[in-house]
Amino acid sequence: MAIIDDQGRAEPPLAAGETQTLLGYLDYQRATLEWKCSGLDAAGLDATVGVSTMTLGGMLKHLAYVEDYWFSQWLLGLEPAPPWDTADWKADPDWDWHSATDDTPEQLRKLWSEAVARSRDRVAEVLAGGGLDTMSVRVWHDGDTPSLRWIILHMIEEYARHNGHADLIRESVDGATGE
Repeated sequence: MAIIDDQGRAEPPLAAGETQTLLGYLDYQRATLEWKCSGLDAAGLDATVGVSTMTLGGMLKHLAYVEDYWFSQWLLGLEPAPPWDTADWKADPDWDWHSATDDTPEQLRKLWSEAVARSRDRVAEVLAGGGLDTMSVRVWHDGDTPSLRWIILHMIEEYARHNGHADLIRESVDGATGE
């Protein structure tokens, strides 16, 4: 049975297999971002700290994109889905971050939560068919291919890094602190 912390996050398992441990840590990081963005209106999600242009809303949209990018496009070789398929990435390589200011908090939260749900489904599908050693469909220019294990670890790192940013931004919005 999962231990739920004071913020409603399921703690990663203490003594589980590799797959359950990795997915537990990824879900913990996802839940941390959700906690840091909870209860904020558009102004809160659009707040910045210091000279950075990074916002919590931009972070939600960026991480929704990263979920789809790695678990759909890379792992399974799927084409980009909306809204990623129509973004002008050449004109603005940080479109996911910058365009978030045009979205409502509800749109951002929905975009992110739906991307997470798709990722969970796709990971479960790949695990059922081959496990963590399954190689992605897409291949880097040098011929190397990341495994599902590598992608999950990369996503844990991606969330952990941005959750550090989220801590600072959230504290600047309303003083809320913690992990």
